[in-house]
Amino acid sequence: MLSLPPDASQVVPMIKEIIQSLVDNIDLTEEAAADALRAILKNDATNAQIGAFLTALRMKGETVEEMVGMARVMKEMCIKVELPYKEHLIDIVGTGGDRVKTFNISTIAALIVAGAGGRVAKHGNRAITGRCGSADLLEALGVNIRADPETVKQCINTSYIGFMFAPDYHPAMKRVMEPRREIGIRTIFNVLGPITNPAGVSSQLIGVPDESLIIKVARVLPRLGVKHAMVVHGQEGTDEISAAGKTKVAWIRDGGISLLELHPSRFGIDPVKPELIISDSVEKSLEIAVKVLCNCYEDKDPRKLFSLVNAAAGLI
Repeated sequence: MLSLPPDASQVVPMIKEIIQSLVDNIDLTEEAAADALRAILKNDATNAQIGAFLTALRMKGETVEEMVGMARVMKEMCIKVELPYKEHLIDIVGTGGDRVKTFNISTIAALIVAGAGGRVAKHGNRAITGRCGSADLLEALGVNIRADPETVKQCINTSYIGFMFAPDYHPAMKRVMEPRREIGIRTIFNVLGPITNPAGVSSQLIGVPDESLIIKVARVLPRLGVKHAMVVHGQEGTDEISAAGKTKVAWIRDGGISLLELHPSRFGIDPVKPELIISDSVEKSLEIAVKVLCNCYEDKDPRKLFSLVNAAAGLI
């Protein structure tokens, strides 16, 4: 059971100073960002201050240093899944927070990758700003989303995919769940979750909802130990690779970052109309997931092709 936040007289003054700096458009150092998150997770800030901190940081624009500092705190505090073959593990995830309410493409792509022989350590949560998070979809599919570390390891070893429910593996993050829901906007935590995988994957396919985040996230990942990754943003505003148009990509490999633009023709397909990828409920996303995984759609169906192009990138 969560303890109550402290009253205003007990709050660490540092939080107020940091909020003021963000309002004044002053970037935080890696250390200051880390200290701020530690204070929040240790219950040294009120809900109002957490909401103000997240909103001010979003309005200023999150920097690489701020992301790295906060991500390192989350990795320090998380419950880890220890696997001997991290270099062969991948996570496929969209950060969420986009305004295009699609079905859960990244989760279906992860299942396809596992079916093709890739080992997937899937880390995710219920929907915060959208309608269907990875945990919502997997639970609807009958998956035990509350698996402990040993069970996750067994799942990855035998079925090539395991799911880590973010609140269970980042228990301190429960402190920010209520403020995040109350403010209802994309925050830095939409990015922090995907880049703090408890299994320490060395490969990732991460979708971001804003083009400005592509290079920022790409610069953060190597500092957190990721060796090979793609950070992508579809032209419809989606946090996925697009089968309907161009996709901006930052490709991390061989110690460097390459910026490129993908077109559906690179996958051997013609652009599709994106209207059918919209989903307004868990039930609709479940229906699409089952039909994609059972190969019930025609070859040119947008729902099938969006899933396949993202799975293809995950297998590279």
